[in-house]
Amino acid sequence: MSGDGDNGRGTGGAAGGAPGERAAEARAEEARDATAGRVTDVDTGTAARLQKLFEGHRLTPTQRRIAHCMVRRAADAPFLSSVELAELAGVSQPSVTRFAVALGFDGYPALRRHLREVAPAEKAGDDGTANEYQQAVQAEIDNLRHLAAALADPSPVIEAGRLFAASRPLPVLGLRAATAQAAGFTYFARKVHPDVRLLDEGGTLLPDRIDAAVRAGATTLLCFALPRHPREVVEALAYARDAGLTVVTVADSAFAPVARHTDLLLPAAVGTGLAFDTACAPMLLGRVLLEAMCDALPDAQARLEEFDARAAARGLFVE
Repeated sequence: MSGDGDNGRGTGGAAGGAPGERAAEARAEEARDATAGRVTDVDTGTAARLQKLFEGHRLTPTQRRIAHCMVRRAADAPFLSSVELAELAGVSQPSVTRFAVALGFDGYPALRRHLREVAPAEKAGDDGTANEYQQAVQAEIDNLRHLAAALADPSPVIEAGRLFAASRPLPVLGLRAATAQAAGFTYFARKVHPDVRLLDEGGTLLPDRIDAAVRAGATTLLCFALPRHPREVVEALAYARDAGLTVVTVADSAFAPVARHTDLLLPAAVGTGLAFDTACAPMLLGRVLLEAMCDALPDAQARLEEFDARAAARGLFVE
């Protein structure tokens, strides 16, 4: 299956010759393996601990890729050799060694010993009975479990809701694969927030629309950023921060390319088991942010009741 490859496996990544082909095959293998087993509560806790281990370190794009791979393969990470991890992440073996050193370890063996101390003693099993469609659904369920675990600390979401409520207007950015998430958030947010502006088209007009929002009084920008990450999104976030906006981003990983231009990043993993990525967790996180924004808007309930009354008077809905 081809297409432009925004959030699917596509074929563009293998065009660079043998190394690119091996990296693409490794990523495809990772995607298949990631959906093969059911993530347990222990696995979820291990992924959270890995995330904490990596946070606070200035990692290169290659190192962020390794970190993302290890979080997605949390149950297997303590048992992978440096060569196996390099193949899964699509990087070189020396890159894995440099990654371990960047985290403060003497080398990869020291990092792996540390992981075995905090990880479950055995790999997660797989009875091999699920077909690829069931595996894709199960992977999304697992992503939602990870999201639920992250929301055990609601303070980042509450802070985001407060920022959204205070920003008049509130620009919401989402390009390509993330357009649906941005549009869905905007549709519902407009029912309770007086001025929400959807930024769903790139090009030279995008900075102009950010400038217009700032002139109108915007203080915060919400961005939905999903793989594959468009260069325009990274540039737009850098521009928004330079313009004085606080940037809140929903991304597939804390190590996504948009992280360095984000003030508050809220990760929600995407599923990679089908030809095109699935984004149930980012969508649900968007609804959670809507709830937090409503909690921070004193007149949100009144606005919803007013909409319901007008909808009933117009016969807008059939039930």
